[in-house]
Amino acid sequence: MRMGTATTLQSSLCFSSSHQPSSPFPPSNSHLPNTPLTPTKPNSLLQKHPLYAPTHKNLSLQFKEKILCLEIMGVDSGKALSQNPSLHEASLNSIQSIISFLQSKGIHQKDLAKIFGMCPKILTSNVNSDLNPVFNFLSQELKVPESKFRKVINKCPRLLASSAKDQLKPALFYLQRLGFKDLEALAYHDAVLLVSNVENTLIPKLGFLQSLGFSKEEAVGMVLRCPALFTFSIENNYKPKFEYFAGEMGRKLEELKEFPQYFAFSLDKRIKPRHMEVVKRGIGMDLPQMLKSTDEEFAELMRQKSG
Repeated sequence: MRMGTATTLQSSLCFSSSHQPSSPFPPSNSHLPNTPLTPTKPNSLLQKHPLYAPTHKNLSLQFKEKILCLEIMGVDSGKALSQNPSLHEASLNSIQSIISFLQSKGIHQKDLAKIFGMCPKILTSNVNSDLNPVFNFLSQELKVPESKFRKVINKCPRLLASSAKDQLKPALFYLQRLGFKDLEALAYHDAVLLVSNVENTLIPKLGFLQSLGFSKEEAVGMVLRCPALFTFSIENNYKPKFEYFAGEMGRKLEELKEFPQYFAFSLDKRIKPRHMEVVKRGIGMDLPQMLKSTDEEFAELMRQKSG
């Protein structure tokens, strides 16, 4: 499909300003005898789309238009319909109203594939009760200017799928109580923390750090220094990396307290091979030196310390 035609279809199906989606087919010429049917380009393209194959003859025109709207935007319609069954019943008008609202908030058309692809739930949200409160939260609670809405949403599309009242505000309150004071950092860099459930995600991960032997104050200090700690899996990240740290590496908790970023590095691709190299050469090296350096810097450190 050529870019120009795709844009025409996208505009007519997904970004129409009319109240009713226009049919992709031209007016019938049946009343004009001997006049050959000459479908327009959009009609020809629609008919060639797999949705118009005989196997899909039972799908309504409105449903086909809706799927084409998603596909032309770059959204996997099958995945979207699977993850958000309510989308089956959503009208094209309602999807258009959501798109128009997001664009009024500074979201660009090219951003929609990522946003809807990550969170199909947004496609069936209510503009007044779901989406508008999120933007109010960004403006009033996080002090994000309207000109920066796009940056924040593109960083974390899940914000739009979260309840401002039941999720975002409680998470912000909890994080601020812990000591997260930099609203700008929360908005532009660590917004994923705001969409994390306090009871099921944030509190348990802080508790796990304490179970390793850190005091609550020390654990809080670690997450303040490295907020990404709240995003790591206990089973797939914390446990295997701590077992290697305490067992194979034989290091002390104090080192983790000072360098909690240890958990951000790959166990198999960074931690193990570098530790094994250090042990092989009988070299002493602190965690930041061993893990933060590039391959070239690490090799140079090896040469310097070996010499």
